[in-house]
Amino acid sequence: MVKSSQLIEKVRQSGKILSEVLRVLAKSAGVGAKLSHLDKLAQELILKAGAQPVFLGYHPYGARVPYPATICASVNDVIVHGIPGNYRLKSGDLLKIDAGVDWHGGISDSAITLPIGKVSDKSKKLMETAKLALQEGIRVAKAGNTLGDIGHAIESTVKKAGFFVVDGLTGHGVGEELHEDPVVYNYGKRGAGIKLREGMILALEPMISTDTPKIVQLKDDSYATADGSMSAHFEHTILIKKGGAEILTG
Repeated sequence: MVKSSQLIEKVRQSGKILSEVLRVLAKSAGVGAKLSHLDKLAQELILKAGAQPVFLGYHPYGARVPYPATICASVNDVIVHGIPGNYRLKSGDLLKIDAGVDWHGGISDSAITLPIGKVSDKSKKLMETAKLALQEGIRVAKAGNTLGDIGHAIESTVKKAGFFVVDGLTGHGVGEELHEDPVVYNYGKRGAGIKLREGMILALEPMISTDTPKIVQLKDDSYATADGSMSAHFEHTILIKKGGAEILTG
């Protein structure tokens, strides 16, 4: 799970490309924007940068068919893996955009949650909590600490705000493949689990909801909250170092 310096440099460049793609998509994702347009824009930007979209054609565990798009665009109760179709964004929506980039064999993965138009105070708090949970997870992600430290930091942040970490959806190792070992849970005990080593590359991604931890898999292979409540998702690809993590998709 410890990566070579050559691969780290490739993932670092991949992360820079992905960060810029998400920045442009965030500016384009307003009221009335069509999800399929955002997907097309993402593909154009990735290819123009000399990279490849990782998600397109990827067949994740548990999915019925390979993924048909460049980005995952998940709205409101849909947490992850939402397929970007003809839906036009409305005021009050929470949009989760998740994307991956392959730059010459170095893979990065990142996600953002965007408020569309005027969203409720509860949705704002949910989004801010998911972002803070990711920051807290990254804060303790350094060589010598453990995966349990990351999970505990994320879970405690979410619980303190009165929200829920959703069941069954996790972070992961990344770099040569989109999903690698280890599994990075969004809950845990301090000091438990695998010890973090310098040179590991992880994708941390808190996925949370307002009212339930339970999820359902929809017909299109996306995952949504079981009761239709709002969800939020943030993700960064990070490099483990002795003094702290380097955010490669920052």
